Amino acid sequence: MTDMREVDLVPTAPHRELTLGYHDGRTRRVLVIDEEVPYPDGMLIVSRTDPTGIITHANQAFVDLSGYERDELIGENHCILRHPDMPAAAFRDLWDTVGRGAKWQGYVKNLRKDGAHYWVFATAIPNVRDGRVVGYTSVRRKPSRAKVNEYAALYALMRAEELK
Repeated sequence: MTDMREVDLVPTAPHRELTLGYHDGRTRRVLVIDEEVPYPDGMLIVSRTDPTGIITHANQAFVDLSGYERDELIGENHCILRHPDMPAAAFRDLWDTVGRGAKWQGYVKNLRKDGAHYWVFATAIPNVRDGRVVGYTSVRRKPSRAKVNEYAALYALMRAEELK
């Protein structure tokens, strides 16, 4: 995130207001509602970041499903979508994997601008030019409901352990 915008949101469901902390020490206040936005059939979300995770490209599907405007995404850290239910270990695994130059795949619960969430099956790869990583590309597609249920339960256990 390059700045900390305040967003006035009107919750449509019971909600929680949380302050999220990030690895670099920044915090952000978010509204979280227990409402899932279904991932549309046939849609692929594509984004690119620089080596530090700052979004440099967001396709229209990403803009639409995230609830943000394109200019709110470009220049922000990809963690703007991090849902508080996601365990830190999942993102450590992602960064460790792409840091080795390998492809990472996994299930991710993302936070929309309006506080709702959506699930994706994500593939992230490093973009290498002249032997060095210049950024990352992520392509997300619709996950199966069975996998969403499996990972929601797993992530709840992992988060409970993290919060002990």
